[in-house]
Amino acid sequence: MRDHPCQHPPGPLPGQVSRRAVLMTGAAGLAAANLASPRAGGAVPPAAPATGAGPASPPVPVRFTLNGKPVALDLDPRVTLLDALRDRLHLTGSKKGCDQGQCGACTVIVDGRRINSCLTLAVMNEGAEVTTIEGLGTPENLHPMQAAFVAHDGYQCGYCTPGQICSAVAMLQEIKDGIPSHATEDLESVAFSDTEVRERMSGNICRCAAYPNIVAAIRDVADGVPS
Repeated sequence: MRDHPCQHPPGPLPGQVSRRAVLMTGAAGLAAANLASPRAGGAVPPAAPATGAGPASPPVPVRFTLNGKPVALDLDPRVTLLDALRDRLHLTGSKKGCDQGQCGACTVIVDGRRINSCLTLAVMNEGAEVTTIEGLGTPENLHPMQAAFVAHDGYQCGYCTPGQICSAVAMLQEIKDGIPSHATEDLESVAFSDTEVRERMSGNICRCAAYPNIVAAIRDVADGVPS
């Protein structure tokens, strides 16, 4: 009786590689990689040179006013304002949270408007007036917004608080200037409300969820209530 074809599969066709050859090649490659690893005591092959990598950008002068004082820096043009504040000027109140402009922990005030300092380059703020949390008040002389946050316990871990306070200060000025938000019902008369605060502060995330206390603190400052 002749054997069934399935009992003896045919070999590879001309030009094809057998399954055995593939397995043997893979095993040999794995063994070579293990021998070359530092853990195995083998030599590490040199990395291939990077292609298309140009020279580092030369530093450029950047001048702006920071918390009322002139600042002069020479920076790589790729340095963000946040990194310049924290790493070069040692003002660490502005926090690096997401580093993508989503959490608001890095909020500072530039020329009276709040911005995410992680999303702007330092060189883009040439000649600007920059205010950080350190420039709003001191422990001995708190800004009204800082005092209100303390009075209403508008923080828990405190990581987002500098950005929250800077954002709240600039946000109240936006309402005073008549700048509408998505929550504004009458575009001709922008008025303060808790709904406006929640909408305008939505870019500042508090992972401790102290939002009711934050809104209460901002409300007191808007109403001129002493803390």
